[in-house]
Amino acid sequence: MSDSKLKENIATAFTPDIPRLFFRNFRGEDDYSDMLAIIQGSKDADGTERSDTLEDIKRDYEHMTNCDPFRDVLLAEVDGQPIAYSHVFWNRLDEGVRVYTSFGFVLPAWRRKGIGTAMMLHNEAHLREIAENHPKDEPRYFQTWASETEVSSHALAKSQGYLPIRYGFEMIRDLSEPFPEAPMPDGLEVRPVEENHIRTIFNASNEAFRDHWGYREFSWEEFQGWMKDPTFTPELWKIAWDRDQVAGIVMNIFNQKENEEYQRLRGYTENISVGRPWRRRGLAKSLIVQSMQMFKEMGFTETALGVDAENTSGALNLYISLGYTVTKKHTTYRKEMK
Repeated sequence: MSDSKLKENIATAFTPDIPRLFFRNFRGEDDYSDMLAIIQGSKDADGTERSDTLEDIKRDYEHMTNCDPFRDVLLAEVDGQPIAYSHVFWNRLDEGVRVYTSFGFVLPAWRRKGIGTAMMLHNEAHLREIAENHPKDEPRYFQTWASETEVSSHALAKSQGYLPIRYGFEMIRDLSEPFPEAPMPDGLEVRPVEENHIRTIFNASNEAFRDHWGYREFSWEEFQGWMKDPTFTPELWKIAWDRDQVAGIVMNIFNQKENEEYQRLRGYTENISVGRPWRRRGLAKSLIVQSMQMFKEMGFTETALGVDAENTSGALNLYISLGYTVTKKHTTYRKEMK
């Protein structure tokens, strides 16, 4: 399809009867500022805390996996003013399931008018076209998600027959509370991260997460995108080594812009993993406690993380034992692609 075709009005059977409303494809980098404005204009109504920048949007869309923005991003405009956008992509999970994901943002003033429904139905039709080129011998599902405060997203998913299949939690830990004893297991040591360690740590993280629900291999292209992000701070990571092998990982980060916007001092103890040979020895606990101590010494007042509520490794119970408390629930929705 030519670029001129991509810019034309997309007429669908799902378009609501709103004067001067039309849908179109992504046109290029000039759309990033409009997409950012829609995200920023939606976050208060949705109760989401995020501090995206134009550089964040550009970097993310330049390092996509299984997504071509020119085909897979849809924008809605009224009188030439962008009011909503959506994005689709697909993944094959290690468990032998293919998921076709759709998500989007609609400015609050334009909600409950059928725009979100139209975009989701269009996206499903588009994802079916994508799926036609994939092997058909595995289960296929449409997928989306929402945090508990994103009321409109929950309502839209349920209205289109999506069912909740998994939950996750955001958790926060007050660093003024005392830390438990958490010695390192014998024979392991934490070393400062050097540049030549990065690819080894990346590979070890991918391998350790293979046991997790919904896992699909994180690509080096995606990781390189994160390496350009201000939150990429390997100097803060806690990496446990067993001689030349990575045994455990906590990829600590903080978001300075987010902390400034929400007037807090928060660090994130994220991407926590332990390789199979070193599990059940207290390594994750030790690395998390070391991370919390580091953030406190840096002047931070809290740490946060996300967790799969049904993680079979016992992660949720570990985090609770370390003083983390649940602050928000997230829901993953799926619908069988028929």
